[in-house]
Amino acid sequence: CILVFFLDALPRYFPSTETSKMSDGAVVVKTRKFKRNPLLARRQMIVDVIHPGRATVPKEELAEVVSGMYKADAKLTVLFGFRTKFGGGKSTGFCVIYDSEESMIKFEPKHRMVRKGLTEKVERSRKAIKEGKNKGKKIRGTGASIAKHKAKRAAQQE
Repeated sequence: CILVFFLDALPRYFPSTETSKMSDGAVVVKTRKFKRNPLLARRQMIVDVIHPGRATVPKEELAEVVSGMYKADAKLTVLFGFRTKFGGGKSTGFCVIYDSEESMIKFEPKHRMVRKGLTEKVERSRKAIKEGKNKGKKIRGTGASIAKHKAKRAAQQE
């Protein structure tokens, strides 16, 4: 009974906390260490999710909740690095909310863009990866940047 009251009263006492009813049950989402990053055109924070008696909450559901808390678009919200505490019931991860889709495409790493479904993964054979790596080892100094530029051009032409 006390726990239920506390969960209901939580958003009043902690503005960066939201209790939401998801598909399996109630979870509490708290954010901390909020930082506005104007150079990367984003807001970033640590997200704590309390989910007692439930498996880890899917990132799509968390993106909707966090974007609702900060009045942002769920498409521009990226969650990553979640770790569940020993014994379960609490997970902690990192959240980034971009100001625009252009800044997201510009600054977000490729693997997270693939995960989000914004870009396609470029399939390369193991042999091609190793050949490119070994070719890069032979070139040193200012020639390395020129070689990278030529390799990028060759990859685009294929």
